[in-house]
Amino acid sequence: MAAVAGGGPGPGTATATGGARAATTNILAQLRHGQLSGRGLTRGAQITEALLKERDKQAKWNGIPLLLQKLYEHSHPNSDFSQCQSILKEISPLLSMEAMVYVTEDRKAAQESSFPNTYTFDLFGGVDLLVEILMRPTLITQKKKQKISDDLIKDCLSILYNTCICTEGVTRRLAERNDFVLFLFTLMTNKKTFLQTATLIEDILGVKKEMIQLDDIPNLASLVSSFDQQQLANFCRILAVTISELDTGSDDKHTLLAKNAQQKKNLGPSRAEINQATLLNIPGFIERLCKLATRKVSETTGTSTFLQELEEWYTWLDNALVLDALMRVANEEAEQSSTESSDESGLANTSTRTQLPQSMKIMHEIMYKLEVLYVLCVLLMGRQRNQVHKMIAEFRLIPGLNNLFDKLIWRKHSASALVLHGHNQNCDCSPDITLKIQFLRLLQSFSDHHENKYLLLNSQELNELSAISHKANIPEVDAVVNTDRSLVCDGKRGLLTRLLQVMKKEPAESSFRFWQARAVESFLRGTTSYADQMFLLKRGLLEHILYCIVDSECKSRDVLQSYFDLLGELMKFNIDAFKRFNKYINTDEKFQIFLNQINSSLVDSNMLVRCITLSLDRFENQSDAKVAEVLSECRLLSYMSQMSMRMSFLFRLINIIHVQTLTQENVSCLNTSLVILMLARRKEKLPFYLRTLQQMEYTEKYPGFILNNFHSLLRFWQQHYLNKDKDSTCLENSSCISFTYWKETVSILLSPDRTSPCAIVSYIDEAYMDIDRDFSEE
Repeated sequence: MAAVAGGGPGPGTATATGGARAATTNILAQLRHGQLSGRGLTRGAQITEALLKERDKQAKWNGIPLLLQKLYEHSHPNSDFSQCQSILKEISPLLSMEAMVYVTEDRKAAQESSFPNTYTFDLFGGVDLLVEILMRPTLITQKKKQKISDDLIKDCLSILYNTCICTEGVTRRLAERNDFVLFLFTLMTNKKTFLQTATLIEDILGVKKEMIQLDDIPNLASLVSSFDQQQLANFCRILAVTISELDTGSDDKHTLLAKNAQQKKNLGPSRAEINQATLLNIPGFIERLCKLATRKVSETTGTSTFLQELEEWYTWLDNALVLDALMRVANEEAEQSSTESSDESGLANTSTRTQLPQSMKIMHEIMYKLEVLYVLCVLLMGRQRNQVHKMIAEFRLIPGLNNLFDKLIWRKHSASALVLHGHNQNCDCSPDITLKIQFLRLLQSFSDHHENKYLLLNSQELNELSAISHKANIPEVDAVVNTDRSLVCDGKRGLLTRLLQVMKKEPAESSFRFWQARAVESFLRGTTSYADQMFLLKRGLLEHILYCIVDSECKSRDVLQSYFDLLGELMKFNIDAFKRFNKYINTDEKFQIFLNQINSSLVDSNMLVRCITLSLDRFENQSDAKVAEVLSECRLLSYMSQMSMRMSFLFRLINIIHVQTLTQENVSCLNTSLVILMLARRKEKLPFYLRTLQQMEYTEKYPGFILNNFHSLLRFWQQHYLNKDKDSTCLENSSCISFTYWKETVSILLSPDRTSPCAIVSYIDEAYMDIDRDFSEE
């Protein structure tokens, strides 16, 4: 790292003889060596002016080292910085040209380009000199502190940012300076330097190895309270990096084994969790986020501020990409105007001028809402989830989003819809698309296993739920009765109903299908509610899902998994849903396509297999005539009632997972296999199932390979679940089987007694026994 402290002229090491190119190379090599070692030549100020002048043209330095030498001379501790700004004004265009190339070119091409000016600026100590200038007032102990003008601060920050994006390693070096990172936050109190500061901080935090602690930022609460709404939205971009758990970036690190081992090492809360708690303790923070998330475009400030921000586009938080999108709209509208007759050209130009700011305002608001919804979503999934839930319900986030649904969140694209450079409207990188996905993720987090999910409905829809319960002669769900009607959605339709409407209209190839299904499924998760299911069934959801799975023969694994999970929650224990299923899947051909989709990936479909298995078990124990009729007619229930089919599913479920490859995604296969065996145990058929698995092993000519694997999986299950309250509650609620019964069944299966008919070891020949393998992460 380059030394911050400047030195006097070093020994004449830079006066090498020989050709100009050799001398230039010698200077560069010595500078780089000095910066890495801290010895000898460490910055351009140590090289004589005559030598720099001599080599400048040949080396194509564009006068940057000479300008830096002048800057160094005019920024000594007792200077008034009066000359610094004029010097920076000469340096800045040389660097901003390269930055413009970087952000407007295709990223890959830009990365392969060289940026000699920013490289030269950094090599001759420019980055460290600017850091020194910015921090000088905080380092001087004199009573009268030096004052740096806002314009000088802006120039320093812009040049630093341009160097960061064009020259590899600069951002990382700045990130290692914790004092500088925290100092940058103090510059955010000044509205004139806010944008430049926020941009640089975001870039630095993106590469910082260790997450900063928000508590370390001086006067954080007063800093946040000083922000206007636009600044707060931009600040959310920075917060996103500080409250999200760092991704390890390696698939094997996402295994449950690795996660459990990591949790044992990290007994206390993580930095991200501490930062989340810090934010929640800032007075009025969540309320302001809710207001930002729900304000209408018409409520935003005038366009003048926004256009002023765009003048310095390279410091705006999305760099040139947003400007690029806006300029594309401008060009399209200008082209449209040029097709008018020449007599009307003046009027057309006026039209363009009035239309463009509104397009800009919409894009501006979309970008803001993106950041705010992301922060709210992360907080909703954190340790203080219940506290966040209570606050966002009180501040009417859900009704506010419902009012924005048609006009902003799911608005129809205009002919000149705003999309980023090099992308199209359907690309996941488009702000419109990203906003929709972030909105759906928020709904998923909000609804998941929480009684506040009923705020997604309006009063009439809540009354409909009550009516469904009364008609079925079942008690109303307490959460429905206790929902505060003043906090629910307004208007003719609630947010859930609106979501169902757009879900049905979604094109087959849409990237939203996965997120829409996840959001609706989270509403159904938890203890099964007949009224919730019927509410959705009456709106044609089951038929829509079956159309997507069977008729459109969906190929996307992610979308298929989300549909199977949703179908499982929608149909579980609901005889009306199975009747509707049979009415739609009314031919053997359709049923075969449906089975093919299930069998194409059991990891994706196992939750539906679990739902059918649990529902069949319950229906078989009922004496209702309607249930008996559906049991006899429904293809799906008849299929699962065959012992050979259940055994086939069980065998494959155990075979596709292993302790070392268990993840949050596929551990459900283990729990589904356990459900099948728990239901067998209830009917005293557990020995028969284990014996059949043993026979299937011999048929496959691999004795012991399934049962040894299952034994290891169950040992892991005990380690993983017996200390996890949330997981055990989820298992209990989703299966309607007490967690005690889960634990007992696992214990019986793992019994070491080889004479026990319900112990796995009784069905593994000693020659093939391999049950004591250590599967710890170490």
